[in-house]
Amino acid sequence: MIYIHNSVRIVFCDFDGTITAEETFVAVLKRFAPELAAQLIPQMYSRQLTLRQGVRQILESIPSSSYAEIIEFTKPQKIRPGFQELLDWLESKKVPIVVISGGLRGMVEVVLGNLLPRIQAIYAIDVDTSGSHLRVVSEYEGGTELVNKVQVMAQYPDVEKIAIGDSITDLNMALETPIVFARDRLAQYLDEQQKPYIPWNDFFEVRDYLKQL
Repeated sequence: MIYIHNSVRIVFCDFDGTITAEETFVAVLKRFAPELAAQLIPQMYSRQLTLRQGVRQILESIPSSSYAEIIEFTKPQKIRPGFQELLDWLESKKVPIVVISGGLRGMVEVVLGNLLPRIQAIYAIDVDTSGSHLRVVSEYEGGTELVNKVQVMAQYPDVEKIAIGDSITDLNMALETPIVFARDRLAQYLDEQQKPYIPWNDFFEVRDYLKQL
């Protein structure tokens, strides 16, 4: 368990399609494993195939020699407007932000760049590149996910939890969190589950809503 000194609230934020303005990880899978991605991604979106099964199959079909190119492909990705301003406000209120990604740690780190020191922690998929193909390594693999976001959140007890997300990788986290900011596919999934959420488009809206709490 991880205890954050003097903090009563923590923000748990997805990365891909949430912090990034575009769906970066899905784009990587489609670019570097196009045939398998075309077959399996629709099955994951329709929840016929778990993320744990599908993402592992696709990633482990990619040659290790492609990893550096994956990171280069990710570098130009733009961060969604208002993220730095949200960080400024959270810091002023001493509220930590934890990034939980169902994608690759290297992708998260290269996009966040000089914002990394402002993030409390990053939980994501690591990969072993020592063999001929990528091998998934994930400390928090469990249930239907390669990164079990609910399991990660459980490491932070006795705080009010706030979740921000956009897609299927955030569904379990959102269902277990009292305050959820949801957009795009995640909003549709939560509508189906009749789970209340706050719609959002940029991080200025998230910041302004949190100011009212």
